[in-house]
Amino acid sequence: MAGVRRKLSREKPTAVIAGFLAALLAAGPTAFAEEIERSEHHDFHLVTMAEGLEHPWGMAFLPDGGMLITERPGRLRLLKDGRLQPEAIAGTPEVVARGQGGLLDVALHPDFADNRLVYLSYAGAGEDGVGTEVARARFDGSRLEDLEVIFRAEPKTSGRNHFGSRLLFADDGTLYITLGDRYSFKEEAQNPANHLGSIVRLNDDGSVPDDNPFVGRQDARPEIFSYGHRNVQGLALQRATGTLWAHEHGPQGGDEVNILRPGANYGWPAITYGIDYSGAIISEKTSAPGMEQPVVFWDPSIAPSGMAFYDGDRFPKWKGDLFVGALAHQHLRRLMIEGQRVVGQEVLLEELGERIRDVRVGPDGYLHVLTDSSNGRLLRLEPAGP
Repeated sequence: MAGVRRKLSREKPTAVIAGFLAALLAAGPTAFAEEIERSEHHDFHLVTMAEGLEHPWGMAFLPDGGMLITERPGRLRLLKDGRLQPEAIAGTPEVVARGQGGLLDVALHPDFADNRLVYLSYAGAGEDGVGTEVARARFDGSRLEDLEVIFRAEPKTSGRNHFGSRLLFADDGTLYITLGDRYSFKEEAQNPANHLGSIVRLNDDGSVPDDNPFVGRQDARPEIFSYGHRNVQGLALQRATGTLWAHEHGPQGGDEVNILRPGANYGWPAITYGIDYSGAIISEKTSAPGMEQPVVFWDPSIAPSGMAFYDGDRFPKWKGDLFVGALAHQHLRRLMIEGQRVVGQEVLLEELGERIRDVRVGPDGYLHVLTDSSNGRLLRLEPAGP
């Protein structure tokens, strides 16, 4: 049953075992867990890789085995040789760390090993308010150099909420950036003449791909790939089908998982499966011609954040499953996928009692999650054995 733990025996260790444990501790974060987490298909250990992170938001795996982790107040942290480095990486952009804003996601260029380019999304200030921006810079191993802003969501607005924002490089080298409707401006999500409530697609330098769906139209921004979104904080590529999946926060109820299609309208706020936080009706409709339907939705809301398809070898029975972090319901959600359908769900890490902000599959085949708190942690799921 999901979320159930079984204590391992606590027999007095022999000298050999004691020496083994001492060696593990000396090497960095412990790889030994006293408890086994239960799942329908795989039992696993939950290992703390780093702690003391202030509201971590996103992570990216470096070729040398290290990791970059963003902290929402504006710091980029480096996990190196299994240890979180005490000093933040210098050279990050100036961010507006207010409400849901701050330093958000991080992604590596597909050719990072050669060009060392790191991409960061964040809430940035302008004359008319705040909005999501994306910058890139070269990482020399200790700091960022040659920072340049390659995208600014327009318009800038007032408010502290709904910035998006996940970053993902597709197989064709284009960069997808998820945005929010900025909360108080939800009606603009139906207006592709601005970026609010959209997902944009860019070349790696910030230019617009020629095959974007709205290129050449006077009534739409050419950067937009899809629109009608509320607040998208999960984005993942399903390699088996070559499709992009995204999830977004609903209001009170109506969190959605969607398959992304170029030029598609996902309906917010004209259609929704949720209601306003006050209890007021946002829309009487849950469907309408020309508007996409979600693959699955949650009511009540779980407040999803972070998303990854499992494509590693450590958990073979999870292959192809979709993992989603949950903030409000404080768990990791496993969605069982057949083709492009969700055929089952399982709740994991419920007893942990922590907000899950991000989930990624590492090059090592382990699942990694970030917990969202003032003392956030990087956790790794490792198989517990047969």
